[in-house]
Amino acid sequence: QVHLVESGGGSVQAGGSVRLSCRSARYVLSTNCLGWFRQAPGKEREGIAVIYTPEGTTDYDDSVKGRFTISQNNAKNTVFLEMNSLKPEDTSMYYCAADRVAFPADCSRNLHTPRNFEYWGQGTQVTVSS
Repeated sequence: QVHLVESGGGSVQAGGSVRLSCRSARYVLSTNCLGWFRQAPGKEREGIAVIYTPEGTTDYDDSVKGRFTISQNNAKNTVFLEMNSLKPEDTSMYYCAADRVAFPADCSRNLHTPRNFEYWGQGTQVTVSS
């Protein structure tokens, strides 16, 4: 059963931009905290950005602040990750995830706790060359 579907990955040169999309299945719409994570080979999955969808409030990992932007299109059940000024170290498999939280602050806390997310996509690869 596919919960979330990511798209938009690919190869780009350093300094370039990529926009990822994550479309939710209808039954996932009960969630209110959407996040983007990434995992490189041999490394742990790390949180990049989250958005508390009822208010549109966002939070980011320090490594991507000022370069990445998470946003949503509620009408299309889609969350986006705009990635600018890409670096080779951004090369990774990128995943979106969804969960339902009780409070907005819980969504921010979930940024660094991927195990708290209930629904996951299958990932999309982003490769940044120097």
